[in-house]
Amino acid sequence: MSDPAASRSRSSRFGALQEGGGKAGAAAPLPVEFAAALEGFSRHLEFEKARSAHTVRAYTGDAASLLAYCAGHGATRLADIDLSLLRLWLGGQQAAGKSRSTLSRHAASARTFLAWAKREELVPQDPSLRLQSPRPEKSLPHVLQQGQMQRLLDGASAGRDTGRATGPAASRGGGTGAASPVPEPTGASAPAREADPREAALADRDLALLELLYASGIRVGELVALDIDDVDHDRRTLRVVGKGNKERTVPFGQPALNALNDWLRRGRPLLAARGSGPALFLGVRGGRLGQRQAREVVSRALEGLGDTAARGPHALRHTAATHLLDAGADLRAVQELLGHSSLATTQLYTHVSVERLRASYQQAHPRA
Repeated sequence: MSDPAASRSRSSRFGALQEGGGKAGAAAPLPVEFAAALEGFSRHLEFEKARSAHTVRAYTGDAASLLAYCAGHGATRLADIDLSLLRLWLGGQQAAGKSRSTLSRHAASARTFLAWAKREELVPQDPSLRLQSPRPEKSLPHVLQQGQMQRLLDGASAGRDTGRATGPAASRGGGTGAASPVPEPTGASAPAREADPREAALADRDLALLELLYASGIRVGELVALDIDDVDHDRRTLRVVGKGNKERTVPFGQPALNALNDWLRRGRPLLAARGSGPALFLGVRGGRLGQRQAREVVSRALEGLGDTAARGPHALRHTAATHLLDAGADLRAVQELLGHSSLATTQLYTHVSVERLRASYQQAHPRA
């Protein structure tokens, strides 16, 4: 027998996730069956499918929006949801000005939720099988030129050589070393590395982080999850656990290995604390480096280039993939390197390479 208090709690908790569904004003509590299904769907995504917290929130929020809309139009059971309600819900999202990519995600969330409900025998049939959604807009990712990438890494290396991770992020566990190097004190002042060895440790870390992101093309979440034992120094490979807990082996080059060795030999011991554990990259307090701090490192390095279109760690992932394809790498090999489940996702980078080729042709060919 269900607990009424627990049912009310579920209904209230998932009511807060409703986005653009139902009627105007405060969101009404969801019917008990809807709230219970949402809770089961959330657990399924988190524990059985091992989705990220961001994906769980997005898909559960979309499903809550759908169920709130259906409840506002008389549905009280999952079996009441039909194709017409799904179409009306998506149409309302479109009328609210949602982009095609957002509408596509809403539709994908609805399909995932209802397919799960069908497998769990919560609905007699899956009405989303005939649901069509707009194709998402595919914008080409921004890619750094090879010269820009070299300047970024040179800037980080110069920051390390001065013994200092530049910028205010250093005190928060960020710091890139990619901005203009801080000059070493002269006269009676001691060199920066001697004056503040932890700043030098942060600079070592930042260079290793940037080199590894570009060399491997891994996601920032995959990078901060790396442990020391995930690095094979002899083979120059990483053991990476990606989306869906899928494991893959990713190679990297000698410059990244050199930077990693410097960080592990002289930088990491200065930041390590009792609770550091096996984490490869550490924050300023000695714990595992978080995604937010890693993003700060990359963002500050990119700011040093003055390229406002390139933002965050994914710019380095885009750049690594495109540079590989520019140099003739096999598309399937790049797909495996990046951990893409679909080749279509990797093929986006071939369009970037073609655009770069076309731009070079227009600039250089006398009869372009």
